[in-house]
Amino acid sequence: MSSPSIAIVGSGPSGCYLAQALRKHWPASQVCLLDRLPVPYGLVRYGVAPDHPGTKAVTRQFDRLFEREGVHFIGNLEVGQHLPLATLRAAFDIVVLATGLYADRQLGIPGEHLPGVYGAGRLTRRFNDHPDEVGFQPELGQRCLIIGNGNVAIDVLRLLSKTAEEFGGSEVSARTLAHFQRQPLARIDIVGRSAPDQAKFDPVMLRELAQLQQVRFEIQTKYLHCDSDDRLAQAKIEALRLLAEHNPSQPPRRTIAFHFGWSPEQIDGEQRVQGMRFRASASRDETLQLAADSIITAIGFAEHDGQALSQQHLAGQHANPAHGRLEPGLYCAGWFKRGPHGTIPDNRLDSRQVADTIISDAEQLPMGKPGLDALPRELLQHCTDYAGWKRLDAEETTKAPANRLRQKISDLALMLEIARPTMTGEQQP
Repeated sequence: MSSPSIAIVGSGPSGCYLAQALRKHWPASQVCLLDRLPVPYGLVRYGVAPDHPGTKAVTRQFDRLFEREGVHFIGNLEVGQHLPLATLRAAFDIVVLATGLYADRQLGIPGEHLPGVYGAGRLTRRFNDHPDEVGFQPELGQRCLIIGNGNVAIDVLRLLSKTAEEFGGSEVSARTLAHFQRQPLARIDIVGRSAPDQAKFDPVMLRELAQLQQVRFEIQTKYLHCDSDDRLAQAKIEALRLLAEHNPSQPPRRTIAFHFGWSPEQIDGEQRVQGMRFRASASRDETLQLAADSIITAIGFAEHDGQALSQQHLAGQHANPAHGRLEPGLYCAGWFKRGPHGTIPDNRLDSRQVADTIISDAEQLPMGKPGLDALPRELLQHCTDYAGWKRLDAEETTKAPANRLRQKISDLALMLEIARPTMTGEQQP
């Protein structure tokens, strides 16, 4: 059979891994990765903590993907808004939705809409200078509550606890740092439903907190025992013991207190957050009340209100979302497919499984659609391409301060000014 034309909506890790797998099977296929932002890499650029450059380094292999002939990045184009999905499907033999989930999941308790309640995903995007969050200026006060015991909660905890000097070698901008450190937090309480040995965080993430310079930890002795034979459970308790024994290298400026086995019940306050009440997850008899000036929820992600593309509304009669099929010729991958679970390596495995589904279906799919050439030229004039991304990337890295990896540009107009094709004959995507 001839090589298909393939459109992947979303250029984060799931989309890029899927493009790699499909190009390996069809080396001559045309693969276009579309993104609503002018730049590629989605979750890696804006969702991974900016002080974890090792995790972000996966983009180097994705760069090699876009350097191949027949692989195109089309940025500043939102499918479902600028371009109807039906138009995209009419142009390409295979369309895959890999747009992810980035709205913070709500607690579903009284008081969660009070000023001072923020989502961890949005806060992480703010630390990463996401263009959507330029105007987001969270006021955290002196006491902050983090709800959740997963890796995202630990990321936020770490970002809020570092001194300015500890951000050396990261991507955190001076303007972002100035906002979060103008009134340093005195106390952070982190609360989760699970017992400590069942918490979702990676022990490595927890051990990293022991490197913080001006922090003291409060961890009750009852949390430091483990009766389980499970190695992962034991590693979590060992990491907590390490924190409990932590002696900061400098006089502590803030306290971090861990609480396990508490379920959120109500956020207190009238005009603004004043505290939060919890009930014991196991017995339901005990209660816990903590004062807070701000609350950060880190309990997962969901579709955001007004999301242009939704799996639920797109699944057809022959859908098999578990394998990535919405209907013949239309597929899904990553968090859009399976929900907000798993790491970047998990997305790689998931994308390979979706690729297997597509390859298996291909014999029954009609082929021969023109792909990129069938998209409206007037629409593509407003888009960015991979060459534009490399210009923006060079601008950010060459102008970075000596102790930063890059100086991210967050102004959308400036991003487009740099990344759009020039008028000197440079080809559109």
